Amino acid sequence: MAETHAWLRGGLIVSAMLALAACGGSTSRGGYGQYVRSLQPIAQPGQVVAAEIAFAQRAREKGQWTAFREYASEDAIMFVPQVVNAQQWLKGRADPAQAVRWQPHEIWSSCDGSLSVSYGAWQRPDGSTGWFTTAWTRQDDGSYRWTMDQGDEAAQPIVAPDIIATHVASCEGRDPQATQPPAHSGAPFGVSRDGTLRWDVLVADDCARTISIRMKAGEEWGDPVFTRDIAAPGGADCAA
Repeated sequence: MAETHAWLRGGLIVSAMLALAACGGSTSRGGYGQYVRSLQPIAQPGQVVAAEIAFAQRAREKGQWTAFREYASEDAIMFVPQVVNAQQWLKGRADPAQAVRWQPHEIWSSCDGSLSVSYGAWQRPDGSTGWFTTAWTRQDDGSYRWTMDQGDEAAQPIVAPDIIATHVASCEGRDPQATQPPAHSGAPFGVSRDGTLRWDVLVADDCARTISIRMKAGEEWGDPVFTRDIAAPGGADCAA
């Protein structure tokens, strides 16, 4: 509700500035343009950290797959090992007796905050450990839902950092008033609405895959800020 109120107040101020611009000439129009840019959505990686923590807590309290269903978008995907629609795969799936535990270690966010990707560690009740990456897309109500989840086992437990590292893509070269395509989440790649962050998952015929995360550097995509190979699962059915 507080966010809605803030936008309402902004709308009133914009109306007033439009009236001033009509009387004040080019200087006022320039000031209005700067103000409009200040109203553009911004990255708030702390909200993604909070979503990850709440997601993990929900899994412990209400059940692993229950939490996955509740926090997933309608078109979220996961790899089991083939890519599947998460909601369809999770529908009716019973929760295990004990949920996997996980902790976010690092967050990458687009300039506008429409897309973020988290990396962290997980631990199963049987003692096995591993890592994960999860893509989070901001919804119209300001909340975050996960749109891609994947990971793999690790030979050794992953040591948690002292603090969760967060990275925000540069806004340089971004046109906040340009119409950008929505973030893609129904296929093995995702792009933020402002085009400053993307993730890609390349899947081979045997279900081996490579995930990469890139941030925009000016007008060009930089080298991956994160990349990881996942070996083909032995004996697993890779049919779609």
